[in-house]
Amino acid sequence: MKALVYEGVEKLRFRDAPDPVPAPGEHLIKVEATGICGSDMHAFLGHDARRPAPLILGHEAAGVIVGGPRDGERVTINPLVHCGTCSACAAGRENLCPSRQIISMPPREGAFGQYVAMRDTNLVSVPDGFAIAKAALAEPLAVSWHAARMGLEALTPKIGSNVLILGGGPIGLGSALALRAMGLDDITIVEPNPVRRSYLIDHCGENAVDSVDGLYALVVDAVGYAATRARASALARPGGVIVHVGLGEDTGGLDVRRVTLQEITFIGTYTYTSDDFRQTAEAMYRGELGALDWFQPRALQDGADAFADLRNGTVSAPKIVLDPWA
Repeated sequence: MKALVYEGVEKLRFRDAPDPVPAPGEHLIKVEATGICGSDMHAFLGHDARRPAPLILGHEAAGVIVGGPRDGERVTINPLVHCGTCSACAAGRENLCPSRQIISMPPREGAFGQYVAMRDTNLVSVPDGFAIAKAALAEPLAVSWHAARMGLEALTPKIGSNVLILGGGPIGLGSALALRAMGLDDITIVEPNPVRRSYLIDHCGENAVDSVDGLYALVVDAVGYAATRARASALARPGGVIVHVGLGEDTGGLDVRRVTLQEITFIGTYTYTSDDFRQTAEAMYRGELGALDWFQPRALQDGADAFADLRNGTVSAPKIVLDPWA
């Protein structure tokens, strides 16, 4: 098959790669759409030791099952594989499984190729008529859905319901869409990139601004840098909630003294549970997460240029979705 292979720091090459061989209980999926995630960019820049070169990256994917009893079925892929037997899995928190794996991280190759293998239970059907490129958005939207759910579960209604989201990328925008589907509508997104901010306003209809003051009941940090943690610490109202989903850098920024004295709840969130993923897909299919037209389609063979454009901040759309067959 053809694949976009990460071969070293800031080096991607579209070339031949071995076809994946499904293990027992797995299916071969012809990938028809695969999104570029921030974690793919971290690996591309050499910032993720968990993803050593050479490796096929990519974990936001949808396509068609090839062979077996589900042959021809259109599916979106939950890329997070869990054991199903540990205490975390038994509690329905599969994202915390100590032996979890994800495609695009050894030993599992990713979805920046024409085919990928995935086990049966990780494949969610896509209805006829629903665009397969939009179905590939299920993974990033599930991250946002999980973060929104965790934040709302911790929020005391009497504290308020206004929301501040730091970062207008796919996770930040997805958090706004998920929170709106869950009943909140007073939502502000802070996005410093003027190109992306204009896109969020003009194309997505979001209340996107360069900076903000005031206090907010729920703050979602979809960036995860020291600077954004500092802003989240300052802008969460007493008794409010900070949901931290970004992984920009590891340390600094959190004002522990204010969080403690003002009883602000800080929640770290990671990926999603299996239920979160299915609920997200169902919400997408029902139209509850909007038109889902905020991505830019490109060919997988042009993937290296796509990564360069994302790094340079010249892409207005929150997401680029690659087509391995274009």
